[in-house]
Amino acid sequence: MNKDNVKLAIAPIGWTNDDMPDLGKENTFQQIVSEMALAGFVGSEVGSKYPRDPAVLKPMLDIRGIQIVNAWFSTFFANGDKAKTIDEFINHRDFLHAMGAKVIGCSEQSLSIQGTTKAVLEEKPIFTDEQWRLTTEGYNELAKLAAEKGMTVGLHHHMGTGIQTTEEVDRFMAETNDDVYLLFDTGHAYYSEGSQEKMLAILTRYLPRINHVHLKDVRDEIVDQVRSQKLSFLDGVKKGTFTVPGDGVIDFKPVFKILDDFGYKGWMVVEAEQDPALANPFEYAVKARKYIRETAGL
Repeated sequence: MNKDNVKLAIAPIGWTNDDMPDLGKENTFQQIVSEMALAGFVGSEVGSKYPRDPAVLKPMLDIRGIQIVNAWFSTFFANGDKAKTIDEFINHRDFLHAMGAKVIGCSEQSLSIQGTTKAVLEEKPIFTDEQWRLTTEGYNELAKLAAEKGMTVGLHHHMGTGIQTTEEVDRFMAETNDDVYLLFDTGHAYYSEGSQEKMLAILTRYLPRINHVHLKDVRDEIVDQVRSQKLSFLDGVKKGTFTVPGDGVIDFKPVFKILDDFGYKGWMVVEAEQDPALANPFEYAVKARKYIRETAGL
């Protein structure tokens, strides 16, 4: 891939899990960002242990050659919580802008079961037409607010939410304006649709509107357990549904080729939440970096 167009980041969720704070609670912020840099990454997303004052955070990252590229933001438009969502979004936008990020990755969390004990493959929410209207209109407003700071908004399609499947991604993209983007996640697309072909189809279809890429691999044998035992999303994570690129079932060569042929410009982020006690985060970060170097030439 073109090194002038693409940079590599990694998310802290492999070290500490914001949804399950006990996973990796022993790992400190300083350790996390130091190991990211040592593994060869130049960007990071934001985790719960990160200072939220740019004056404190930025020097700690600058000395390690790490840049903040995005941070998760939960929206609740389908629930009718527009005013609260927008108010919190502005604060979030301003923090990311101060840190030099250009992208704001959002997930519509109304009715989400990703943090519950419900069976993720059987009990995901289905939005009504009115909930769809509220959500897409809300994201159109977020895009305008992001543009005020020269930034873009991307929807993170996610397991256990109302925008998970190919059909739901299609509807979201059709009903939002062209300045609303997609945060494409290989792991969630594969997990939801069950095949490499369908995952790549989403990527190919929305190339002009993809502003951020999450690279995570999937272990089919764990997905099979999640399905047969009716496990929750977080149960699957603890068992090892996700892993770093090159360690699961996904072939990333076509992912990299499709992005490169299109001329994608932006960040690719290794984001593979696992139990740090089972998958040493530094070792897996090194494994991911080596695989991407060998496979994408970055």
